[in-house]
Amino acid sequence: MKSVAVFCGSNTGTDPAFAQAAAATGRLIAARGLLLVYGGGHRGLMGVTADAALAAGGQVHGVITEYLKSRELQHTRIQRCDVVADMAERKHRFADLADAFVVLGGGIGTLEEMSDMWSRAQLGDLRKPIGIVNTRGFYDPLLAMFDRMVADAFLPAGQKDWLVVGAEPATVLDGLARFSPAQAVSKWI
Repeated sequence: MKSVAVFCGSNTGTDPAFAQAAAATGRLIAARGLLLVYGGGHRGLMGVTADAALAAGGQVHGVITEYLKSRELQHTRIQRCDVVADMAERKHRFADLADAFVVLGGGIGTLEEMSDMWSRAQLGDLRKPIGIVNTRGFYDPLLAMFDRMVADAFLPAGQKDWLVVGAEPATVLDGLARFSPAQAVSKWI
């Protein structure tokens, strides 16, 4: 694993634990010598993650849409930022640039990015794991929904093996580093 895309909110949320997890994620990615790939913004958890990686001497590659750049939301201190036409192209760039994905607290955009990557894996287009940092149980309802999907036979149980879930960023990054696409593929049938 050489690069990690982080999906997270453009707001920080009301609980400081979300910003703390984002900062820890950015620092850990930098400390492990990984490239941070993210949405290219300077606000919210995205900005916190990028700033922490930069402060720790890390390399940061943003991918931002023309529209978001026009609203002056682009982070200006990161080493590289690709400007793309739309969200679909943005997600394609994430998929191309990252070896794994980490999901922090966020809203519908964060869920959509995670779901897109997981759907691509399900269809065989992408063999890269997804880690969910479940800060203060934020994703507990979503994880329960995944269990319900399995119980009601809408999601094969083995497909949940592509998710690495933990309360702390270090636990999630460790799990992603140990992930084996070949082993996981055998559990999908």
